[in-house]
Amino acid sequence: MTNNPVLARLPKHLYQLIIDQPYNSYTWQDHAVWRFVMRQNVDFLKEKAHQAYLEGLRKTGISIEQIPDIDTMNKILARIGWAAVTVDGFIPPAAFMEFQAYNVLVIAADIRPFDQIEYTPAPDIIHEAAGHAPIISDPEYAEYLRYFGEIGSKAFSSAADFALYEAIRHLSILKADPHTPLAEIEAAERDLEKKEAELGLPSEMALIRNLHWWTVEYGLVGSLDDPKIYGAGLLSSIGESAGAMSDKVKKLPYTIDAVYYNFDITKPQPQLFVTPDFAQLTKVLDEFASRMALRKGGIEGILKAIESANTATLVYSSGLQVSGTFTDYLMHQNQAVYVKSQGGTSLSYKGKELAGHGKATHSDGFGSPIGRIKDAIKPPRYLTDQDLAELGIVLNESGAFEFESGIKVKGVLSQTIRREGNLLLLSFSDCRVTYQNQLLFDPSWGMYDMAVGESVISAYNGPADPDAFGLEYPVPKEKTHKINYTDVQKQLHKHYGGVRELREENKDLQSLEAIWQWVSEHFTHDWLLPMEMLELLSQRKKNDPLQQDLRKHLETIKLQRPELNSVISRGLKLI
Repeated sequence: MTNNPVLARLPKHLYQLIIDQPYNSYTWQDHAVWRFVMRQNVDFLKEKAHQAYLEGLRKTGISIEQIPDIDTMNKILARIGWAAVTVDGFIPPAAFMEFQAYNVLVIAADIRPFDQIEYTPAPDIIHEAAGHAPIISDPEYAEYLRYFGEIGSKAFSSAADFALYEAIRHLSILKADPHTPLAEIEAAERDLEKKEAELGLPSEMALIRNLHWWTVEYGLVGSLDDPKIYGAGLLSSIGESAGAMSDKVKKLPYTIDAVYYNFDITKPQPQLFVTPDFAQLTKVLDEFASRMALRKGGIEGILKAIESANTATLVYSSGLQVSGTFTDYLMHQNQAVYVKSQGGTSLSYKGKELAGHGKATHSDGFGSPIGRIKDAIKPPRYLTDQDLAELGIVLNESGAFEFESGIKVKGVLSQTIRREGNLLLLSFSDCRVTYQNQLLFDPSWGMYDMAVGESVISAYNGPADPDAFGLEYPVPKEKTHKINYTDVQKQLHKHYGGVRELREENKDLQSLEAIWQWVSEHFTHDWLLPMEMLELLSQRKKNDPLQQDLRKHLETIKLQRPELNSVISRGLKLI
């Protein structure tokens, strides 16, 4: 991770989700799974994928022959202004989006097990590296991906959203482990259904994740009659990429209406959306963003911040950013005129915390009026020292003034803070703040720092200055299951490595007969190693009688296990 300058820009709180790529733990069977999927995909997708796909494989350093290592990828991704990190399975959606906003691809370190070669319910390195990475070689799409992360990371979520995320993560971990008892999977599926039923009205994050799913993950581009694939979920799935192009999967024009289509991450998708071009993706994202509290602010934004019950930021019209957990507000004539946070709160401007106004200073929360000061001609952010003096607000002198809402402030002005000509903050000692019969601030509570601004113009998830605030995403407690292999399975993996060595070093194929005898005795269900052996023989020893035994074995598995018919048939066709 030291060879890509993009990673140097990552905020500290994202590093806690990054893990080392366990490259040495990939088995030779894992590399064979990667190779099989990539060869199948490249063969199929050369006609079906967006034109950037094949070129992107080259530009991003994605090898067809073996699982890529993250360091090599980072060296190459740096050339196009991107980077990659490895993580353990699903990470919190807001964190995923934030990585994307910094031009960083999040790559799940594990690879799908052999028996889920066509489709996996969990994120894996095939999906992330072979799906997401190649398409970012297209500059217009890469900018959409970054912009989506910027907008998506600001979306409000709910406690129910996080419970759903944990349920999805749990189910995906169980399904990705071939040794998980069916009863455990069924119990996890019931729990997921329950969490989905408890969601209530969808949050901003729930809705924008739908847009992400139907574009970044499962998007098609072009015409409805002849679309091309660009979504990573399709680019990385042999089964779904073929199925997606059939008439069985409904194709719909991509519009803002896609936000209302939910998805099941553990199943193939019943419909897909087709965008005419990548410019339409940004147009729809902008349309959705215009509905978000990020751009609307006001009472709607304040309410979303409170409902999130988590760290949020309210931006006053002066540019002052107040970050904390908001709990209460006051209304006057259908307008929010006062807002209050609880616990550590920080004040920032343009994403940088103001000196002396971090959580330590405002450890018990922060409350401040919103609106214009009575008898002031200008909006409060434009008030000069002279304007303040005319309102009776003079440095180091006691004064009293009232907001148009009726909120009254009386105290000694101690400090003013301005940035770029805007008045952001007035600080008072010996200060009392009241509204009608309510006491909002008492002199005994210390210094009163009052935000300045006639309105809240934006509200969004998370703090304005994450590192200064001390933001931490919850690191998932449940880890992806590590498969423990038996001695005989380890021997099988060695044989996969042996066949790879014969292929890559162009060695004599005499040892294939012994390998086949061992496999046919110990792993009658294995089809991938016999497929690789057949491929070698078809290229270099066309008349070897072993070919007949291998083909017969593969045809038998197709009959015994119909679910493998298509994947084995495609492998034979490619040979």
